Amino acid sequence: MTEDIRASADASAVYVYAVCRTEERPDLTGPAGVTGESPLRALPLGPGLTAVVQTVRAADFTDEAWQARLADEPELERYARAHHDVVCAMAARHPTVPLPLATLYHDEERARAALDKEARRFHAALERTAHHSEWGVKVYVADAPAREAPEAAPQRPAPGAGRAYLDRKRNLRDRRERHRTDGLHIAEVVDADVSGLATASRRLPSHGPRVPDERRVQVLNATYLVAEDRAAELARLAQSLRERTGAQVELSGPWVPYSFVGEV
Repeated sequence: MTEDIRASADASAVYVYAVCRTEERPDLTGPAGVTGESPLRALPLGPGLTAVVQTVRAADFTDEAWQARLADEPELERYARAHHDVVCAMAARHPTVPLPLATLYHDEERARAALDKEARRFHAALERTAHHSEWGVKVYVADAPAREAPEAAPQRPAPGAGRAYLDRKRNLRDRRERHRTDGLHIAEVVDADVSGLATASRRLPSHGPRVPDERRVQVLNATYLVAEDRAAELARLAQSLRERTGAQVELSGPWVPYSFVGEV
């Protein structure tokens, strides 16, 4: 949806944060957005829809400027946090569809035209996510041993030592395979139970170890769309799953439902 921004030093662009469902002018107090040079403002769209936008310097969002920002982690985090703060403030007041970071148009007319074309999708996303929040669930199990504990080496090979060594290797491989299968089973149990409570769910790629000596393996990384009035039930379910499975079940949220608004 973002346009290719090419601009002279004094040109401006329209940065779009979110689309809200409201018949009245949305409350825009609070976050300043990605720039302090202009205020947030409302851009009326079709019936019931309003975009939250801000005028920014186009030179700050050219492809070259954005590539440089991607290489500057603190600066990128500042922009991402500023964008997220606006989205969260709007979502706390109105049903809201968040737009991706750095969604820009050359002017309000082009922004309105592009957003109006997506009105049906915005309404569908708002119906799906109204009075819901996004929750993350990560499940970890203890890592299986990578190898046997070292043994003192005998002075000379005992009879049958070669076969015993192969048996130990095979047993270790079998234990690791059972451990992996058990972990995947736990992941399916957790996902099935949380999905039964949620309105929608998405499985995400599992992450590797965060530190070199981490002694646990992630077997589930998922996000769930949960009705706001079922948040306490979700917390109780997470505790029950910890007790039943023995796994580490990490619950995070509530978040604005970025993962469930579709491609907008």
